[in-house]
Amino acid sequence: MSDSVLAIERRGVRRLAWAADYAALTKPRISAMVLVVVAVSAFVAGGGQCTGWTLVNSLLGTLLVAASASAMNQLFERRRDGMMLRTAGRPLPAGRLSAVQVTVFALATLVVGTGYLVWSVNVPAAAWALATWVVYVAIYTPMKPRTAQNTAVGAVSGALPVFIGWSTAGGSWNVVAQPNGMALFLVLVLWQFPHFMAIAWIYRHQYERAGLRMMTVVEPTGRSAGWHAVAAAVLLLPVSWAPALYLPWQESVIYLVVATALGLVQVRFAVRFLKSRTDQTARSLLRVTLLYLPLLLIALVLHTI
Repeated sequence: MSDSVLAIERRGVRRLAWAADYAALTKPRISAMVLVVVAVSAFVAGGGQCTGWTLVNSLLGTLLVAASASAMNQLFERRRDGMMLRTAGRPLPAGRLSAVQVTVFALATLVVGTGYLVWSVNVPAAAWALATWVVYVAIYTPMKPRTAQNTAVGAVSGALPVFIGWSTAGGSWNVVAQPNGMALFLVLVLWQFPHFMAIAWIYRHQYERAGLRMMTVVEPTGRSAGWHAVAAAVLLLPVSWAPALYLPWQESVIYLVVATALGLVQVRFAVRFLKSRTDQTARSLLRVTLLYLPLLLIALVLHTI
């Protein structure tokens, strides 16, 4: 193989690695969840009618804003990320991208994403996307090394994409006054407590080393985290029933059965974690939360069609 061919292959490998690092800045799994929430919210708000280019444009603009928020979060936390095994390999702490590169990427995706939502969807959807960015970057991220209440603020930022989707379908500023929209928002808020309490327990020693004030660090027995997980899982039951009020009675019964079954399983595993706070029970709870949300959203979509 000639030197020129080897040089071309090396450049190709470097470009792929560079692209992978920028993709990592977006936190793909979190971005994917945000897009699912926006899509489901738009679909439910539009009675199953919000599809096509409006939804595609909303998802594209939201993806850019979410990518910006994740990149900014990593920019601000690069030193702490370097102290934790689970995040030390990220592009910034590993030195594969510079702070300047990440800043340019984050600002560019924020401006382009917000502008694209204004142009292709509507102003309310763009405003909710920007509000999500502000809560996540400017409020939640700085709170993490200061107070254990960061989880509550993070739960709000994680649920705000509901309003992006709702605005996509209706184009209204008054989405907060929509009972079904608020129910879905509260489902997302409450779901994050058992989900993140499990994560906080599993990685409690790494969080402590990095100086992050997670609940399992502030109260190291994990009892408080367990109670928060149980309380949120229990509250999720009646909140998840709310969408059934807007379904035909036959479909509402089926949805209620599904939502109740999913909720009771999650409560069971949250209680198990509270009683015996081990990595095993925390991982089991984490797996259940990762099943609960997509299955509930699928049930909601199927009964909206």
